[in-house]
Amino acid sequence: MGEAISNKAFTQRYPAEARRQQIVSVAADLFSKRGFSGTTTKEIAERAGVSEAIIFRHFATKRELYSAIIDSKTGQSSETMQARLEEAAASKDDKAFFRILALEKLELYSGDPTLLRLLLFSALEGHEMTDIFFESIALDVRNYVRAYISLRIADGAFRDVDPAVCARAFMGMVWNQAQDLILFNACDDVEVSSAEIADAFVDIFLKGLVVRDPV
Repeated sequence: MGEAISNKAFTQRYPAEARRQQIVSVAADLFSKRGFSGTTTKEIAERAGVSEAIIFRHFATKRELYSAIIDSKTGQSSETMQARLEEAAASKDDKAFFRILALEKLELYSGDPTLLRLLLFSALEGHEMTDIFFESIALDVRNYVRAYISLRIADGAFRDVDPAVCARAFMGMVWNQAQDLILFNACDDVEVSSAEIADAFVDIFLKGLVVRDPV
């Protein structure tokens, strides 16, 4: 009884938006540790100190909750990266463009391991969050990178290669490094910063892509 009264009082003290964010945070933490199939709405409610009805009041469907989790994890970072990428693309600064992309992603995943664990769980369980993330975030980024590579090929600066494959190759390097940081940190043999890793990736990538003047 005492616990129920405490939870009720706690709920009343929380403004609606703060309560919504708390539910998102609790749900993300549980999903990242137990997976989606291993987490129930009841457990989220108990951890957040609310009733299940409160959760459904804020999120009418589970998809709304999943979308809110992705927004909370990537929203500000995505907006910042997009603005910086547009600036680099406008000046056709290849090194800056790909460095911004790599470093932003590496710092996003290393700064919040929960996000990567969520994505891995969703992919392994065939969960709909994978589709939500891909449609709302990953696809836009990949298409933007592909468009930039196409532009630089048309300029004669890059070799005539498949832009989609190149975009996937670069993002694949970054994604693999992010997974290594989270999954194999204890035995990782790379002892350099995210900035140094980003610089190395950009150097390797551009050396294979940039058109060289004939000797």
